[in-house]
Formats: sequence, structure tokens, C-alpha cells
Amino acid sequence: MAKLLLTTFLTLDGVMQAPGGPEEDPADGFAHGGWLFPFAEEEFGELMTGLIERADAFLLGRRTYDIFASYWPNQTDPENRIAARLNALPKYVGSTTLRDPSWHDTTVLTGAGPGGLAGEVAALKDRLGDAELQIHGSGALARALMPHGVIDEYHLVTAPVRLGTGQRLFPAAGPATAFRLVNTRTTPSGIIASTYHPTGPATYGTF
Repeated sequence: MAKLLLTTFLTLDGVMQAPGGPEEDPADGFAHGGWLFPFAEEEFGELMTGLIERADAFLLGRRTYDIFASYWPNQTDPENRIAARLNALPKYVGSTTLRDPSWHDTTVLTGAGPGGLAGEVAALKDRLGDAELQIHGSGALARALMPHGVIDEYHLVTAPVRLGTGQRLFPAAGPATAFRLVNTRTTPSGIIASTYHPTGPATYGTF
């Protein structure tokens, strides 16, 4: 069965919305788009390139897919390692409205089958076998999948900034879940990239 890895950029207060630019996602009046840029130095770029080069396929939400599809197919420099992977590998999109995707090797997952979208993703993991399926960004998709336990690994890239407003990765309501830290790396600009595996329900005790 394939491993499903979620990678997302976060602020210290958990905001994940529009890290890449001011116009990326102004939903709900979000005014802090592009907040990741001041921290994205060379080591950060190498970190992300290495992660994407591990992928065998990508799973994206509709909004993230549209952002990627408007940019990456136009990046044709063979030395661009991220573009090479994104353009060549299979891409799966969770959407009930995308009808005719133009980006090479895109398959739409509508969630119409048994178990909804989570069931369709679980079936996809079975079909892909010993592979790494990566989600990037795609907050709504990630939040839809979290309660069903189909995400195997969380790669959280946290920048040293607090925004106060914006969409969060983890919803206010949901199953209380424990995680195990398996790896962490810090860049010179203060980004902390941490990898976590969910270990089951949160546990409690008394000091």
C-alpha cells in the first residue's frame, strides 16, 4: 500500500493560507498572502526539492491544483527539478466540479464511491502499491481526510511568524490525535521542518 504524505507550510499560530503570494488566496479577506517568502532561502529550496523528488504521485485539492496547473506546466527548463517531477508524475485531484483537466496525467477523484473521498483515496493507495503519494497544501482536502486515518505522515514546515488570522490546517473540532516526531530540520532563516506520524487517539494522565 502506498504511503500518503501531507506537506504544508504553517505559521507559528497554525495558519496555512496563501504562503506563496498576495493574490494566491484572498478568501475571507485574508491580507497576509506571501508570508513565507522572507524565509525561503537556498536551504529551504533544497529541502522542498528533495521532498518532491521522492514522490511517485501527487494528490491535490481543487484550489491547490488550479494554482499549480496555472504555473508548473509552463516551466519547461529541464534543470528545474520540481517542475520536472510535477509535470511528469500522475496527479490526482479531489473535486466534484473539475470536468476536463488539461494538465498532463491528471485524474479526478469525485468521492462518489463507497466511503466517499476518503474511501476513494484509500483505494488509490492500494492501487499504487509501494509508492509515495504526496499532498501539498490543499487544506480542505487534508481536513476532509484527517478523521479517516488515511494520511500516514505529516511534514509540517513552520515559519517563525504569527499572523493571527487565516485558515488553519487542523480544524477546531475533530478527533484528538497523538503524533510521534520522527525527524526535524531547521534552516538558517528559522524554518523548522518536522515530520510526524500519527499514532492513534490522544492519551491523558495526571502530574
